[in-house]
Amino acid sequence: MSDAPLRGPAGPAEGRPVPDGQVAVAVRRAGDGPLWRPLDRLGLGLAWFAGLLFCVICGAIVLFVIVQGLRYLHPSMLWTNPRAGYTQNETGGILAELIGTFLVAAVAMAIATPVGVGVAVWLSEYARPAFLARVVESTVEMLAGAPSIVLALFGLVLFESRALAFLSTTNDGIVYGKSFIGAGAMLALLGLPLVVANTREGLQAIPNHVREASYAVGKTKIATIRRVLLPATRPSIITGSMLGAGHVIGDTTIIVFVLGDTGTLHPVGGIPLLGLLRGTGSTLTSFVYDNAPTGDLNQPQKAYAAAFVLLLLVLMVNLVVDVYGRRTRELRWN
Repeated sequence: MSDAPLRGPAGPAEGRPVPDGQVAVAVRRAGDGPLWRPLDRLGLGLAWFAGLLFCVICGAIVLFVIVQGLRYLHPSMLWTNPRAGYTQNETGGILAELIGTFLVAAVAMAIATPVGVGVAVWLSEYARPAFLARVVESTVEMLAGAPSIVLALFGLVLFESRALAFLSTTNDGIVYGKSFIGAGAMLALLGLPLVVANTREGLQAIPNHVREASYAVGKTKIATIRRVLLPATRPSIITGSMLGAGHVIGDTTIIVFVLGDTGTLHPVGGIPLLGLLRGTGSTLTSFVYDNAPTGDLNQPQKAYAAAFVLLLLVLMVNLVVDVYGRRTRELRWN
């Protein structure tokens, strides 16, 4: 037999003599599985239980809304406006609420998306002066956790001022301050943090050598941002916008306070689109709130049908987010 010393497994100590006993212990420990303490097993079990409970609760909510919605949703509800009546069959459909939902979401995201992308680019690529960047970042985080009732009250006071009278209905010098423009502007504050967060994440995922390569061929910083970084971050921007839109269409407080919750669309002025934006209306969330069993109208069948349509809209938004989220994950930088 050779008198060469025994060697341990590959590692920092490779090539050094190791006694037989230590080699045996190392091999035996390498073959053992992970050691689970009772407290670790309990924590893992609680984590599994919490995850399964969350899935069961979400599934129960979705299943309940789908079953109740399919029971009471009729195709005619989608193309008829609400109207006065004594029974639920005589009170029309939800066409005005559907239009109001899409309109207020479009206004909100038309404001939140460009502003959010600009803020994210500035925070990620410039962040100067440093104290202002910290203030802006803290402000965005504060908006993410701000109660919508606070934003609704602020928006009502803001748009009731005479300086913004041209954005809403006025009567004998009284500014009502309720319009799709005002509601969309306040709802944009709810979607803004999601756009900023997703855009910054997309920008930070781009390695620095991509920027340096752009600078090496003579591109300026702003040209690099416009022609290289923003196109590469497009899936993240779309994801943030869709998440913000889903958050916007699910809000009720700002709709009731700043949009007016009038049930039907009430344009202001003779210009078609501008008059509609300056007017009042309602959305699916406010319709569900008003027609719930505890609401003022007490039409639960209409509430379930509108909730089912709202759920479909949210699921469609989440599907778009999932598709573009996968495209973002598939993007790899060498």
